Amino acid sequence: MAELRAVVMRADLERLGRYDEHRVRQRLRDGFDPAHTWVIEVGGEFAGCAALREAEDARWLEHFYLAPHLQGCGIGSGVLGELLEQCDRDGVPVRLQVLRGSPARRLYERHGFTLETEDSVDVFMVRVPRCR
Repeated sequence: MAELRAVVMRADLERLGRYDEHRVRQRLRDGFDPAHTWVIEVGGEFAGCAALREAEDARWLEHFYLAPHLQGCGIGSGVLGELLEQCDRDGVPVRLQVLRGSPARRLYERHGFTLETEDSVDVFMVRVPRCR
């Protein structure tokens, strides 16, 4: 998972002048909690991961990475949709952090996330639960 994170985030981190070969992997290791993490498999092979961490006022979508050759095929959107349905049923907002300029932001916006705040590196987004 740490290696996938490094591959997926490299271009955005380099663009922002923030790529560090060790740190990009260590940040996943430092924040990894298997109790909140789903492994994504395609054809029986590891394809990615996603974590949904409980917080006081929301759930945080974290460590959502999909192998580059599988991006744009609807897999990430399907996984995200399932996680958000669970949060909608529970009536819980979802928050996330995405790198400024990342193409992933468009995926999150399509799923109802809106800008909460941003700085020179990160964009923080929130999605309120949808009624069923």
